[in-house]
Parts: sequence; C-alpha cells; structure tokens
Amino acid sequence: MIMINGVLVSAGKGGVYGEKMLKGHRVWDPYRSKLAALVMLGVDIDLNDQMKVLYLGAANGTTVSHVADYVDSVYAVEFAPRPMQDLIEVARRRKNVIPIMADANQPGIYAPMMEAVDLLYQDVAQSNQVEIALKNLPFLKSGGTLILMLKTRSVDVRKTPEEVFKSSVEELESAGLSVDSVTWLDRYQRDHAAIVCTYGAGGVGGSSKKSAT
Repeated sequence: MIMINGVLVSAGKGGVYGEKMLKGHRVWDPYRSKLAALVMLGVDIDLNDQMKVLYLGAANGTTVSHVADYVDSVYAVEFAPRPMQDLIEVARRRKNVIPIMADANQPGIYAPMMEAVDLLYQDVAQSNQVEIALKNLPFLKSGGTLILMLKTRSVDVRKTPEEVFKSSVEELESAGLSVDSVTWLDRYQRDHAAIVCTYGAGGVGGSSKKSAT
C-alpha cells in the first residue's frame, strides 16, 4: 500500500468521486472507506497487480475504485439499483472493474462469470453477514484472504457488538478459516470490526491471532 506523508493513496487517475489528489496520487479517505480505515489503523493488507478480488457490497464503488488501482481485477457485486449506476460509471473509468448486479446471498447467479480470486472482501450490512461470506468461499483460492467488515448492529441489535463479534469469529473458524486479526474501526466507523482471515492452505487448523484497535 502506498503512503505519502502519512496519507494513504492509490496510483490511479483521479476524479472518480471528487477525491483529493496528492503528488499525482488519489487520496484514500479512511472516513469514507473501511478498508482504508483498516490500513490506517496499522493492519498490513497486501494488494498487488497480480491479485484478483471479489468485492461483495460494492455500493457506489468508492473503495472499489481504489482497490482497482492496486490489483489486476475486481469483481464488484452490488444489489441496489441506484448505487449500481455509480458503480457502472466507475467501471467505465477502471476497465479492470467488473460490475455485477446480483444478491451476494445467491452466488450461484454470478458463478458463471467468476474465476478464482486471491481476496474476498465483504461489506454487506445484513443480519447474515458471516453466512454470506461462507457462501462465497468457493470462489476464494486456497491460501487466499477473506476480509469481513462486520457491522455488528446489523446482525443483532439485542446483543452487544462484542457478543456479535465473538459469535461471528467462532462461526468463521468452524468453517475452516484462520482468523489472523480483528480490528475495531471505531476511530473511523462505529460498531464495525474488520476480521481478516486466511482460507485453506496455511489456514485450516491454524492459530488465531486477534488484535483489537
């Protein structure tokens, strides 16, 4: 990831959503992107030009556009029609973004257009967030990374964020994922925990390192 004077940036052409520019790079605002928040909180996320990414909950493509600046291709899944219009515009500017209008709960719909990916990134604020991630695991390569942006209040408002987080981690580990880190994003996003996991090779049965920020 590229940092300039302590500011996270991506090396792409600007003007996607009115973002600021810094020394020819696009400023990646952690208040507008949970992935940027995670990186700014000290978690090392590897994005490189060989990677293929499946992004669930792409919304209007703000974070997708920055990820696309780093990686080979991004399969961006969004269900709502209005943000999908913005996402399509992002895809016009970023030819390596493949917009998919579909429900992430039904990965069979977009399976025919998918290939194996190195990173599965999910930001879907629904009650069954972990279930959605697990349904999409078949697209993730063995040894690949899952980043789940867990919005705890969307899971169960009757439980504390900590209770929701704990049960979510247990469910992920039971499915064969090794939880590498957990970071609360409260400095930038309330009631959100970023759970970073490894899938398959090097992950199944591995130790879980949890960190809270």
